[in-house]
Amino acid sequence: MASASSSSSGLTFKVHPLVIVNISDHYTRVKSQQQQQQQQQQQQQQNTAADEDSSSSVSVVTKSPRVYGCVIGVQRGRTVEIFNSFELLYDPSTHSLDRTFLDKKQDLYKKVFPHFYILGWYSTGTDALESDMLIHKAKVLSCLVVFLYLLSIVGAIICRISPYLHDFMFLLLRFSFGPASFESKTVEAERISVDHVAHLKPSDGGSAATQLAAHLTGIHSAIKMLNSRIRVLHHYLLSMQKGEIPCENSLLRQVSSLLRRLPAIESGKFLDDFLMEYNDTLLITYLAMFTNCSSTMNELVDKFNTAYDRHSRRGGRTAFF
Repeated sequence: MASASSSSSGLTFKVHPLVIVNISDHYTRVKSQQQQQQQQQQQQQQNTAADEDSSSSVSVVTKSPRVYGCVIGVQRGRTVEIFNSFELLYDPSTHSLDRTFLDKKQDLYKKVFPHFYILGWYSTGTDALESDMLIHKAKVLSCLVVFLYLLSIVGAIICRISPYLHDFMFLLLRFSFGPASFESKTVEAERISVDHVAHLKPSDGGSAATQLAAHLTGIHSAIKMLNSRIRVLHHYLLSMQKGEIPCENSLLRQVSSLLRRLPAIESGKFLDDFLMEYNDTLLITYLAMFTNCSSTMNELVDKFNTAYDRHSRRGGRTAFF
């Protein structure tokens, strides 16, 4: 979970994972289309150069695309909760958004989600541009509250979302952009959906073994990430103890609150249940290994029988097994 402290305006922002998935899909799709167009353009230029017997190399500079869209949700008091997002059409010549397309999409979302309102818009990139301020001054979004800004790191938007979002939620204050912290909030249905997106299965559904392997791989990745976070926290506390970094009381209180939960896990019933499940897992693993070895031996015996059966037809030998 990202930092949950409030912003300088006193507002608390909560972002649902569906927003992150939508923005990531939007950026990835536009990036893929741009690469395909550049490859076609480069191929045409190479063909033209070959026809003209030119020896000069043709290169196309790849530039990360900048995508735009709206974020929708609700605002309850000083809490802004962003539930969903949708794409917007952007005109680079006028640095403005398509108002007709926006009104059409807003009407469609109002029919499905009558309690959701447009809270702001998002853009991808590495820094805020002057064109972003022009969009604000144009007042295309009458209900503008939040400007959500995401760092466009290819391949890292989904897998490593938290480290790249801490300082990229911006609040519009007097036509100036200022950083605002946020926290991630999910419900059970969103957790299931995001987990399904993160563990894509083959189109044919795959076998039970494939699905089990994908499930165990996900658990292993989660445990590995938890272990890395604990190591980072442990190293941070050691540095704080040695005086290398200043002491932060708020973090120490959170660590102390976390450690107070650990003794409840060290009960006798928990240990018995853990050992029982551990032994059952080992037994299933051994049985699977024996079954695999038996299948391999059976295939080897069949090969020997087939080979000796061919020799018996020539020299009158019998089967080896």
